[in-house]
Amino acid sequence: MSANLQDNGVSLEPALRAHRRAWPWRTWLQPFAKLAERGLGLLLFLVLWELLPRSGIVSEAYLSPPSSVIASIAQLAEQNLLWKHIAASLQRSLWGLLLAIGAGVLLGLLMGAVRRLEYLLDPVLQLFRQTSAFALFPVFILFLGIGELSKVAIIFWASFWPVLLSTISGVKQVDRLLINSARSMGATRRFIFFKVVLPAASPSIFTGIRLAGAYCITALVAAEMIGAHSGLGFLTLNSQETFQIPTMYAGILMLAVVGLLLNYLLALLERRLLRWRKGLSLDD
Repeated sequence: MSANLQDNGVSLEPALRAHRRAWPWRTWLQPFAKLAERGLGLLLFLVLWELLPRSGIVSEAYLSPPSSVIASIAQLAEQNLLWKHIAASLQRSLWGLLLAIGAGVLLGLLMGAVRRLEYLLDPVLQLFRQTSAFALFPVFILFLGIGELSKVAIIFWASFWPVLLSTISGVKQVDRLLINSARSMGATRRFIFFKVVLPAASPSIFTGIRLAGAYCITALVAAEMIGAHSGLGFLTLNSQETFQIPTMYAGILMLAVVGLLLNYLLALLERRLLRWRKGLSLDD
């Protein structure tokens, strides 16, 4: 809380300091308590997952317990197959995501700042936005072949729209008072765009980028299930077809881990670049 805590005109800060000195272990244990609180739900889920097939409530032919899945992951690692599949998936997803971020941010900034351009392009983009990336996959294969380019294209298509729409929304929501104040002080359009509009729209842009990170993993699975010979999506589908159920769940679990790591990295990048933005927390 703030350093100037008061109760009926009497400062409570000395009492709080004395409390912290008397119980210093509470400060040390606070990060671990938060970590335990966040991991409790995950722990309960893993225990339930382990017990259901072990107890016979659900057949292990349909649901492999986490211990078997982890053993399958270890076996894939020993055979040098795990990193091969992860590397192939990361390469496809990152290429598609980076292209989507570049194109979505650039076009979104232009459409948000130039109203005539938005009026011109919005009907066409709305039409394409309603078309699923999975429905267009045969078109991508027809034009780009069955190789890596078509897989990157479907990931790009799925990731492009949240970045574009969030960027347009962020630019439009910039406070006009900020722009008018900069103009009144003689700022040029370039200065206003890079020093006022872009920083103010950045939180919305990063929201779209994090959504695109989730969408690119979803599209990755579909892209790798057709015409691929490596990748976590291919591993999952191939294991299901050969009835290697623990390996199938291993592929699903690794996809979830890759998605979580990607979201964490994007969130870390957002905090680094937007240090000036401090959100409100009830714990403060």
